[in-house]
Amino acid sequence: MIEHRAQDGITTVTLNRPDKANALTEAMLIELCEIAEGAGDARAFVLTGRGKIFSAGADLEAARAGLATSPLWERLSGAIADLPGLSIAALNGTLAGGAMGMALACDLRISVASAKFFYPVMKLGFLPQHSDPGRLATLVGPARAKLILMGGQKILADEALAMGLIDRIVEADALLDAAHALCADTVAASPEIAQGIKRMCR
Repeated sequence: MIEHRAQDGITTVTLNRPDKANALTEAMLIELCEIAEGAGDARAFVLTGRGKIFSAGADLEAARAGLATSPLWERLSGAIADLPGLSIAALNGTLAGGAMGMALACDLRISVASAKFFYPVMKLGFLPQHSDPGRLATLVGPARAKLILMGGQKILADEALAMGLIDRIVEADALLDAAHALCADTVAASPEIAQGIKRMCR
């Protein structure tokens, strides 16, 4: 249910459970953590999904069993944030719930026009991942972060682009090509220079 390949300096990871809206089980989260933690040598890291939804967050049954508040979510977003290369979330569709963390941890987020973005943790009765509100507020500002987390708003792609939640809207059939094109300069550059620029941008 998780596909990943390393080619030409780019590690591409694909959520492949489209019949379940790419909802994440504990096993999938563990595998994602291990892939991200093992991708330190990659010049670039691209995260995407199959189907029309990037991820609905935690699998419903797994969430009821406690996955929604598992430390695995924070482990995953931390591993992605710590990657020395360029990381890109290529969002093939709607991004919801705990899955928001892995996208927020990426350096860039590109999206199809049909995507929606929402994070209904307060409504569900628990706190977001520890690092998510800060990363969200850095991108969109504190008020808009509260609009999403406390106001429970679903944000459409055009609005997400305008507020800085995503960086570019891309045609669905060109999404992965666009992500890989954004990696090209980083892959071609000296790793020390690329990593130095990334550190300077923090």
